[in-house]
Amino acid sequence: MSKQLEQQVVRIATNTAVPLSKQQKAFNRYTKRIAEQEKLIAELRAAIDKGRQRIQADLLPLRKQFDQLRADMVRLFDRMNTHHMFTKPERKKLTYLITDISYELIQKGHEDLTEIHDRYDEGGFEAAMAEAEEQDAASMRIMAEMMFGIQFDPAVDLSDPEKLREYIGEQLHQRAEVDAQRQQEAEAKRASKPKTEKQQAREAKKQAEALNVTKAVRALYMDLVKAFHPDREPDEAEKSRKTGIIQRVTEAYEKSDLMGLFRLQLEFERIDQAHLEKLADNQLLYYNKILKQQADELDAQLFQIQNELRAITGGGMFGFSTAVGLDYAINNDVKAIKADIKTLKSDLKSLTDPSIMKAWLKTFRIPKDTGSGPMGVF
Repeated sequence: MSKQLEQQVVRIATNTAVPLSKQQKAFNRYTKRIAEQEKLIAELRAAIDKGRQRIQADLLPLRKQFDQLRADMVRLFDRMNTHHMFTKPERKKLTYLITDISYELIQKGHEDLTEIHDRYDEGGFEAAMAEAEEQDAASMRIMAEMMFGIQFDPAVDLSDPEKLREYIGEQLHQRAEVDAQRQQEAEAKRASKPKTEKQQAREAKKQAEALNVTKAVRALYMDLVKAFHPDREPDEAEKSRKTGIIQRVTEAYEKSDLMGLFRLQLEFERIDQAHLEKLADNQLLYYNKILKQQADELDAQLFQIQNELRAITGGGMFGFSTAVGLDYAINNDVKAIKADIKTLKSDLKSLTDPSIMKAWLKTFRIPKDTGSGPMGVF
């Protein structure tokens, strides 16, 4: 099926002589909404694929180049640290820069910097990593206590974030099982109570509606299956064509994709515009229930894809959630890192002069919050 057919709006034509009924208007409203959602979802998925390709081709090589220049800067700081021109306070700043930048780069795969890092950090890289993991685990523990009210067993080893994640997952799973058991018991208790006539009538009506909704979808499905079942087709080419059609029909039916089944009905001329206009309101009522559910599911799917876009652009809940926004964010990142690379190359060249390095160190301040990293592009 072409993209145009996949996103075709199935609608009941407006007749000026006879106004559309409430159910006909609802049918048109839902089918239009679904077509718009499907179009937007397809566009965003294509944008995500294109964005990931651009990140892989354009951004990651630049980040790799930038980190290599930062590694060169660490080596330059290391060489300068032994120069007789530098005072004790200046060496302290160099030591901070060396350990801070190399610690991050080692985690990114620059293991060759470990020897330099460990000369300036008595505990060494491994000890620093262990301490960072303990801090992460402590933060996760506090968050889990605040958000979920989890009580932690002091006897359980939760020394690293991975063990803590597993423990939190187990606790939440156990809580969910207890909640589900309580709900089942409550439902069983309610079911054991004698039901009033109104309750029985309400349940019977609900079951009948659910059955009619299922029948409405199945009727469209069975009509297509009967028309295109390939088993008794003698011509191999036609049999192959019908097999492909049945696969599409079955896929739409299994997803309860009423819009997809209508499109297939129109595509293969099982129904036409006149047929849609003659649909009775009581039949449209069941179709509209399915279409509303389908539209709600697409809304949830769209929300998930938009969150994925925000994650790619690195903006969290305030990140870009459109195809144009993703392209804009990647262009900005590429532009910014190219500027950083240019600056860093210039700094690497100029800072080889001890007097310039000395002047630069005079302007540099070790952050009070040591977790914030060095200032500038380093």
